[in-house]
Amino acid sequence: MRRVSKLSQVAVAVASLALAASACGKTSSEASQDDDGKDRGSAGSSSYKGKGIGLAYDIGGQGDQSFNDAAYAGYSKARKELKIGGVDMEPGDGESSADKVQRLEQLAQQGYDPVVGVGFVYAPAVEAAAKKFPKTTFGIIDDNTVKADNVVDLVFHEEQGSYLAGVAAAKATKAKHVGFVGGVDIPLIHKFEAGFVQGVKSVDPKIEIEKRYLTEKPEEGGFSSPDKGQNAASGQIEAGADVIYHAAGLSGQGVIQEAGSQKKWAIGVDSDQYRQKALAKYKDHILGSAYKDVGGAVYDLTKSVVEGKPMKGEQRYDLKSGRVGFSDSNPKYTAMKDVVAAVEKAKKDIISGKVEVKTVP
Repeated sequence: MRRVSKLSQVAVAVASLALAASACGKTSSEASQDDDGKDRGSAGSSSYKGKGIGLAYDIGGQGDQSFNDAAYAGYSKARKELKIGGVDMEPGDGESSADKVQRLEQLAQQGYDPVVGVGFVYAPAVEAAAKKFPKTTFGIIDDNTVKADNVVDLVFHEEQGSYLAGVAAAKATKAKHVGFVGGVDIPLIHKFEAGFVQGVKSVDPKIEIEKRYLTEKPEEGGFSSPDKGQNAASGQIEAGADVIYHAAGLSGQGVIQEAGSQKKWAIGVDSDQYRQKALAKYKDHILGSAYKDVGGAVYDLTKSVVEGKPMKGEQRYDLKSGRVGFSDSNPKYTAMKDVVAAVEKAKKDIISGKVEVKTVP
């Protein structure tokens, strides 16, 4: 991805955003230019008047190999397939809620539509910016508390994918001992734990489960500290776990690295982490990933705006929609026929309503 290190045909737009970035985070990519360097302007439909999509990253930023990178995938797909421009912006270190508001308002003022906040931490900022720019469509991922005509809440049944991860872990463990590492001790991550534990127990109630949350608050680094994830995984492996599932964003890289180096199974989250280049050294030990298609949701929203029929209200994705699931990229996983069969059965049971997955541990 091209960074703002040189001016392009859209230098004016980028320069304006860069001024705002000095106070509220940095611009991650050039406006109205795709990754091949070709200026695509803001074609879209004939009725679309926006400059493209504005994307504001969550804690950890692009390169987390998980949540933010999933959003970037949808951003990139939208720009390429819909032939529109776009700017994605990184969070600043120790930034305030006011910084987030400023970032979103700057994107809207520049003409980007939709403007998407990646993560529940953007809720107050989206609410404030949406009031100021009622003609701009705002999207927020992982939060459904902001209610406005021009705000779309993009949320997921994370507990369903986590249930499948629990079934896979329970079938793959040889020690009858597995682990869960959550980034931050908050209700959203509790959904991951609840689904995982229920999935494990559905296979064998006697399996022991280690549980660890890295921090109590997001600003303490629970989603952005691989070293914390590595330490947590090390402790769980020492306690006897041989399969560890993480829901910890960038911190999860440390979980996967530790599990891989000790030749234990890791289960990724949000993105298909088996395919992440930064984790290639450890991919043989990534059993699978409980993914939620954040990129697909970002693309869906952008397409609706470009086509002149913006989404509204809450959009919740689940197993049935295909936006939540368990990845099977690792050949070692697909070779475990009994594990795959158990996961597939669990998926069908959830979709049919036979199994209702808990959202609270």
